[in-house]
Amino acid sequence: MIRSKTFVRLTLALTGILLLQACGIFRPAPAKTDGPPPELSKPKPEEKKPEEPKKPEAKVPFNVPAFAKEVKRSTYNVAVFAPLYLDSVFATSLDIPGRTMPRYVLPGLEFYEGVQLALDSLEKQGVQLNVQVFDNKARGNDVPTVIRNRQLDATDLIIGAVSTPELKPLSDFAREKQINLVSATFPNDGGISENPFLLISNSTLRSHVEAIQDYVQKGFANKNILVIRRGSSFEASIAGNIKAAYERMQYDKKSRIREVVWSDATTDAQLTQYLLADRPNICIITALDEAGAKSILRKLAMHKTTYPLHVFGMPTWDVMKFKEPEFEGLTLYYSSPYYNDKTDVFSRYISEYFKRVYKSRPSDMAFKGFEQTWYFIKLLTQDGVYFNKDLNKPGNRVYTSFNFQPVYLDEEKDEVPAYFENKNIYIIQKGDSADYRMNTNL
Repeated sequence: MIRSKTFVRLTLALTGILLLQACGIFRPAPAKTDGPPPELSKPKPEEKKPEEPKKPEAKVPFNVPAFAKEVKRSTYNVAVFAPLYLDSVFATSLDIPGRTMPRYVLPGLEFYEGVQLALDSLEKQGVQLNVQVFDNKARGNDVPTVIRNRQLDATDLIIGAVSTPELKPLSDFAREKQINLVSATFPNDGGISENPFLLISNSTLRSHVEAIQDYVQKGFANKNILVIRRGSSFEASIAGNIKAAYERMQYDKKSRIREVVWSDATTDAQLTQYLLADRPNICIITALDEAGAKSILRKLAMHKTTYPLHVFGMPTWDVMKFKEPEFEGLTLYYSSPYYNDKTDVFSRYISEYFKRVYKSRPSDMAFKGFEQTWYFIKLLTQDGVYFNKDLNKPGNRVYTSFNFQPVYLDEEKDEVPAYFENKNIYIIQKGDSADYRMNTNL
């Protein structure tokens, strides 16, 4: 998408970044008397006071000592990372070539614009912040350099639209310094473990397929569940996660899952032997790429009049278009950790702001930048630096219902979470003009 007014937008972004970075009683003995000796009474046994019940030892939340601390400040230091690519855009001058913004710049820029709007809104509510913004794609501003230069040492919270290779060193630093790090957009743990200060908002693929498995088991009374995958080890691991979720599931009406290994040479006869005509056929396709997904769908679509089909795809399907005539009549679903119908007060506010200031509509990245910044800075100001005891506060909801849960890579041995992850997954049905949320209880 090529936007107009891009030079103005980037100038505003640069100005905003500069502003944010500036930014016992004794008794006498009785007297002797004549007469018979006084009758002595036996001393009363001392009454034992009932023992006070011992107070239970306070448990350290998630076995992380820092989480038991209450650290509140009048002003909080926040660091934001976004891939702005300013060095690339202004490689030779301050003019944008052709006065059009390169496509690769837009996601980071739009994320930053959402962050900036949230910061402005929080400031109007009286929240005191010192904010540093880092372009993690700029020379001399990469994550290792920023850490080495000790620019993050006084930080209370890090929010980052980062991926590999930036996530790992940033996570290692956050764990060492005990700073909460919000990975706002990357749907992967990057191989990270033993870091309870890492909060993954954009759920991992494993969580997506677990949620799909749970939904199809409970959402259809009578069903035939197939996992259709290609022969790669990656798609085999996705199928393995689905089957593992099935094994863990405590549900007396669950149906067994059959695995179909698909290739371009798969025949109709080989495929239809798995399909049933008397019940819904729930087909979970593990292909993340559009070409692969459509290749399988074309084969399935040939049998849609004979066999009832409900096709569930991966989270990457949210941006795919299935407008080809052969897909007409197919019921398609995908999973997503975000759902925004853009009718709430926050969304209207953001849309109106972007229309007025940037003469454009906000992208999903802008909405994510706003929401992540608003939600976690609210937690910071309410509960202090270590807000991890209560990550899920419905009162802070913007337009996504978060459900952060501790993830243990070895549930029998691990005492400390590997990280925290948003486990709230929406199941969304693709429509002709709009997509629809199916699990409306979220």
